[in-house]
Amino acid sequence: MLLTAILLLVITLIIGLPVPFAFFTSALWIIAAGFYNPDFLFTHGYNSIGSIVLLAIPLFIMAGGLMERGNIAESLINLIDLFVGRIKGGLGAVAVVACAVFGSITGSSSATLTCIGSIMFPRLKETGYPLGYTAALLASASVLGILIPPSTLMILFSWVGGQSVLACFLATLIPGIILTTMMALYNIWVLRNNDNLVVSEKLNAEQFKKAFAQRTYHAFPALLMPIFILGGIYGGFVTPTEAAAVSAVYAIPIGFWVYKGLTMKNFKEVIVESATTTGVIMIMLFSVMMLSRLYIMEDLPTKILNLLQSVTSSKFGILLMLNIFMIIMGMLMDDCSATMLCTPILLPIAIKVGVHPIHFAAILGVNIGMGNITPPTAPLLYLAGRLNGARVDQSLKPTLQLLLFCWLPALLLTTYVPFLSLALPRLLLGIK
Repeated sequence: MLLTAILLLVITLIIGLPVPFAFFTSALWIIAAGFYNPDFLFTHGYNSIGSIVLLAIPLFIMAGGLMERGNIAESLINLIDLFVGRIKGGLGAVAVVACAVFGSITGSSSATLTCIGSIMFPRLKETGYPLGYTAALLASASVLGILIPPSTLMILFSWVGGQSVLACFLATLIPGIILTTMMALYNIWVLRNNDNLVVSEKLNAEQFKKAFAQRTYHAFPALLMPIFILGGIYGGFVTPTEAAAVSAVYAIPIGFWVYKGLTMKNFKEVIVESATTTGVIMIMLFSVMMLSRLYIMEDLPTKILNLLQSVTSSKFGILLMLNIFMIIMGMLMDDCSATMLCTPILLPIAIKVGVHPIHFAAILGVNIGMGNITPPTAPLLYLAGRLNGARVDQSLKPTLQLLLFCWLPALLLTTYVPFLSLALPRLLLGIK
């Protein structure tokens, strides 16, 4: 029964059925076959999604949409460009850091790519950056939106895995900063000998001081957002759900009247898109929670662990196989779906082999992010290509290089150096 349910899930995903309906089809088959009482599974699914923590998801989705259309990110990019724009390859580093900053506000990789890409792709093209390279770079950098807190992915993981949301936020922060640094430096190193690049005009001390004052003043309302969100959460003043509400409410006036990118038309579009996305996620959560209950009752994690231990009893080897599984899941489905599938199955396995659940949150986050840009599926890579007009064959080589020199080292560090993920949760929250 369990094997048939998993095969049905895999087949429906392969043939292209929308992910939420693939999960629901698998759960529905179990009910229709009479293996479990429908009242039990439906009640469990319904009760599980009645959590106030999940309110943060639609609120962060709405905040990301409002920022995208409100021209809020452009002032941040101009401020960052002042510091590194004169370096060859500096504008690419600006794009990477901008993705990290924007991601720390919205928690969404697709919103980060759409917003920062719409601003940066034309600039990068004008200054001589190859199309395929910029598509690969921003697709990789946009994933920072699901690593640097607040992260929708970590909210889902903490909810399914029964962990602290704040601890999961902190677990992915250092890996996210490591990835940001690696990508910015790699970008500068790769383009150091490219004579086609145009760099910003060098400013003297007086010009720099004047430009800094002007750009900081213009970016100040946007800079307040991460201060409100992250400062409020880590300072203990607000919960992640309340911080999401603050960010959504704050984005409305500054989008309408400060940066003047919001109109009544695109404001309505944001509300509709946020509601639609939330509906899709809730259907998926309802279905996944029924399946996760089935997996637990059938003791699927123990069966998988026994299978892995028949190959190797080494913790190192088991973690390697779990990483490969998560990368494949990240390639096959969106990040939310992959998180919802991997967490109830793999978290118990990780705990049994001695991995701290908060450490596993960081491992999962990096893996799922890496899967989103790994060919052949690579949904974020295709989205970047649609935004800047690059063909897949143009962006394939630079993507593989970024995976090899940035993502893979960051994944290995996150997996096999637990200190990177656990240092902040232990320091600030006192977790053991």
